[in-house]
Amino acid sequence: MKKALGVLALVLVAAHALAGNSEHVMLIDDFSAPDGRSALGRSWEGFSDRVMGGRSDMQSGYRQVDGGNVLFLRGRVRLDNNGGFIQVRLPLAERGGRFDAGGFRALRLEARAVRPGAYYVHLRSVDTRRPWAYYRARLNATDEWSQIELPWAEFEPRNLDRPLATSSLRAIAIVAYGEAFDADIEIRRVELVND
Repeated sequence: MKKALGVLALVLVAAHALAGNSEHVMLIDDFSAPDGRSALGRSWEGFSDRVMGGRSDMQSGYRQVDGGNVLFLRGRVRLDNNGGFIQVRLPLAERGGRFDAGGFRALRLEARAVRPGAYYVHLRSVDTRRPWAYYRARLNATDEWSQIELPWAEFEPRNLDRPLATSSLRAIAIVAYGEAFDADIEIRRVELVND
């Protein structure tokens, strides 16, 4: 009986530790789901400036790296014909809904830039009603895997004058943007943190 109580106590301590940890980190995606869905149950979507007449080329999807899946974004970013971006975007909420990240202080990604370039994270919220309005932070990825933390204060509004409302997010995007270059970036993990 004492042994059973001891095992139960260890299980409860471990469960409490895991629960405490989950209060500080919320997984968005680690690209391990066989169906390609994120931890939120939604899928990444790739698109380029061609939706508005640009000429950038892109590929996105999953590739095996070091025994696990990563999300990749690669292609040629071109500035001609008012172009200049390629991206992969994940809806954080159902269409018309809101995702509340107000209990967290930052976004953390594990990433590497296979090719150097101008990479960003874009956030969309209920305030970004126009396609050219978003919040952005530079994603300073190198050719080595690294964890990159982006506190909310680093996201600057673009083409709107409202501060980021983290309680009403709609989407997150990994973007190659603003310069003519051959892009290739890999993402291994995306999460919200409050530690």
